[in-house]
Amino acid sequence: MKTIQVNTGRPYRIQIGSGLLDQAPALIAQAYGDRRPRLAVITDDTVDQFYGDHLTALLERAGYPVCKFVFPHGEQSKNLQTVHAVYGFLSENGITRTDVMVALGGGVVGDLAGFAAATWLRSVDFIQIPTTFLSMIDSSVGGKTGVDIPQGKNLVGAFWQPSLVICDPSTLDTLPAVYFSDGIAEAVKYGAILDDSLFRLFEEGRLREQLTEVIARCIDLKRLVVEQDERDTGLRQQLNFGHTFGHAIEKQAQFTITHGQGVAIGMVLISHASERAGLTPSGTADRIRSCLWQYGLPTSTDYPIGLLCQNAMGDKKRSGSKIKLVVLERIGQATLHPVDTDRLLSFMTEESDA
Repeated sequence: MKTIQVNTGRPYRIQIGSGLLDQAPALIAQAYGDRRPRLAVITDDTVDQFYGDHLTALLERAGYPVCKFVFPHGEQSKNLQTVHAVYGFLSENGITRTDVMVALGGGVVGDLAGFAAATWLRSVDFIQIPTTFLSMIDSSVGGKTGVDIPQGKNLVGAFWQPSLVICDPSTLDTLPAVYFSDGIAEAVKYGAILDDSLFRLFEEGRLREQLTEVIARCIDLKRLVVEQDERDTGLRQQLNFGHTFGHAIEKQAQFTITHGQGVAIGMVLISHASERAGLTPSGTADRIRSCLWQYGLPTSTDYPIGLLCQNAMGDKKRSGSKIKLVVLERIGQATLHPVDTDRLLSFMTEESDA
C-alpha cells in the first residue's frame, strides 16, 4: 500500500493499493479513531452491482451504521435534481454533521456526492472510493465538487476536500475499456503539462505493466499542484489542459461522448493552434495525437470550431473579456495564455477541420 499525504487546508491521506476496498473499514477507523459515525454511501446503479452491497456489508460488520443511496449512472444524472434527491435521503436517514458520506464510484459519483457533502448542513465529511481510472487520478483528488446545469459542465460547485481517499486498482478489472481510456486521456495530460518522462512512458505503451505506479505518479503530480493553488486561481488552472474545448465538445454532443474523449480532442485542438501561434514547438500536437491514437482515443471532431468557441465562452477560466487557454511550452511544461474572447475564433480558426 502506498500513502500520499495531501496538505491542503483540510489535510488528508490517499491510500493506493490492490485489495484496499476490503480494508475500507480499517482505513476509515484509522481516520476516525474509536468514533463510529453513520456512513451514507452514495453510488450509481452500475457500481452498485459490483461493489455496493459488498462495501456496505464490510462496514456493517465493522460496526458502522450504514445507509445507501443509488442513482442512475451517467453524466445526465450529475445535476441539481439528483442532488436534491440526495438531500432528501440524508434527511430521511438523519445524517448530521458528525456523520460521513462515502462516494463509491467514478467521477460523476464523486463530484455529485462531494457537492452534496459540501452543502448539506453547510458541510459534512466525505470519503472518496474511486472505481475508475479517471476518478482515481483526477476527480477524487483536490476537493473540486460540483454538478452540471444546462449552461455548462461543473458551473455549480464547491471546494470541499475529502477526509480520506481509498484507491483500489483491482476495481478497474470491472471497468469497460471505453471508460479506462477516459483515464488514459487525463494521465497523458499530466505527462504533457508536468512530466515529460511520464509522457514518454505512455508513448512507449508501458501503461498497463506499470498501472499502480502510474496512478500514484499522477496523483502525486496533482497533489503538488493542488497544495500550491488549492482554490484554482493560477497554477492549478494548468490542469485544465484540453478541457476548454473538451467541455465544449461534451456539451455540444449532449454528453454522448465521454469526458476523456472530449479532453483528448481538446488537447490536440489547442496544441495545433498554439503551434500556429508560435507558443508551442512544432510537432508537439502530432506527438500528443499519436500517443492518444494508440490507446483508441479520438483526436478530431466534426463540430465547427466557431460553435465550439461559442460554447467555450462559459469556461470557468474566463475573466471579463479574456479567457485563459492552457498551452504547452514543451512536453512536460505548460503555461496560461490569455486571449481576448473576441479573438478566440481567430486563434483557433485553422483547427476548424482538424
